[in-house]
Amino acid sequence: MLHVKDKIKQQLKNNKTIIYMKGTPEKPLCGYSAQSIYILNLLDIKYTYINILEEIEIRKELPLYSNWPTFPQLYYKEELIGGTDIMCELYKQNKLKNILTK
Repeated sequence: MLHVKDKIKQQLKNNKTIIYMKGTPEKPLCGYSAQSIYILNLLDIKYTYINILEEIEIRKELPLYSNWPTFPQLYYKEELIGGTDIMCELYKQNKLKNILTK
């Protein structure tokens, strides 16, 4: 069985764009997750999601792994982009789509 950190690394490696969020894209369970999914969908970005409310070990380990304390967390090509605040700022600057499609 994979250690949680190895599982995170594998998820990041196997998915170009991945968001760790509360709930699902169809039913986000916090406003920040809903806002993040809204932006990704507006930009027509293909992504994978992990519901951290169902993945308790990842919910505990990911903030330590990423050195980012809150959720959601968006990654592109194994690099942390940030949370909702960063996504919103990059979106307003018309930079997010470029970052997520390069």
